[in-house]
Amino acid sequence: MTTNQKLRGVFSPVLTPFHADYSPDAGRLVKHCQWLIEQDVGLAFFGTNSEAASLSLVEKCKLLDALIEAGLPPGRMMPGTGGCALPETIELTKRAVNAGCAGVLMLPPFYYKGVSDEGLYRAFATVIEGVADERLRVYLYHIPPVSQTPISMALIERLLKNFPTIVAGVKDSSGDWNNTAAMLKEFQPAGFDVFAGSETFLLANMRGGGVGCITATGNVNPGPIVKLYKEWQHADADQQQQNLDVVRSVFAKFPMIPAMKASIAWQTGREDWRNVRPPLVELSKEQSAQLEAGLAAINFVMPNAKALA
Repeated sequence: MTTNQKLRGVFSPVLTPFHADYSPDAGRLVKHCQWLIEQDVGLAFFGTNSEAASLSLVEKCKLLDALIEAGLPPGRMMPGTGGCALPETIELTKRAVNAGCAGVLMLPPFYYKGVSDEGLYRAFATVIEGVADERLRVYLYHIPPVSQTPISMALIERLLKNFPTIVAGVKDSSGDWNNTAAMLKEFQPAGFDVFAGSETFLLANMRGGGVGCITATGNVNPGPIVKLYKEWQHADADQQQQNLDVVRSVFAKFPMIPAMKASIAWQTGREDWRNVRPPLVELSKEQSAQLEAGLAAINFVMPNAKALA
């Protein structure tokens, strides 16, 4: 991890492949990450869509090691390291820093609800001070619809004041464009980087001074999302955004993680891509058929999908 590296572009919370016994399949994860890098998508593995909250610290460490050993570029990695237990967050974050990852995506501790900004500040500060490495770059993960633990503007301001080089940016998965716009207006001029939490807001985020998006469907629809990121100033950018929204809307009719895994199983012919770890369950046969029909109707294709088999 370098002190002058800035993460930009499209990142995906990489889906975690599982064997039939629900153990992680490191080999297939490596293949998926290689495929994403070939599509110019960065790796935000251990995110929400990675089923990260269902993975143990030991499993995460082994998977991170496997990706590094496979030669995947740490400069394109933003692993999710935030969790409810501060010692585990510190340990995984240290491992990511020492592996050379360009940043980490950090959830606040999310189990207890209604906690104060003071408590959240102490949690982030404890991790930063526990890692104690100037190479660390933290991207705050604001996803209140899932975590029920929002990261307020006041908390960001305090963290930036006390850790101005380490707290590098945010992924805003609030689903509220007004919140993203407020973050851009308040903090972007000082170099705080804002990633939209979905490609739905990619064009608006770029026009507002943002740096890209970290999006679930980057796992399955990377090319068009990357194209808009690169061409957001082109005359057809609004049409590109509308096209992305159409694809997203097909997946949004189903539980997102099982739907993306089902689409990869369909495109690759490898049925174990459908496996999710409980408490999640795979799509039913009826749901899978509906998803496939919806995607076929818009001529959806994953390029070189056989590489994921």
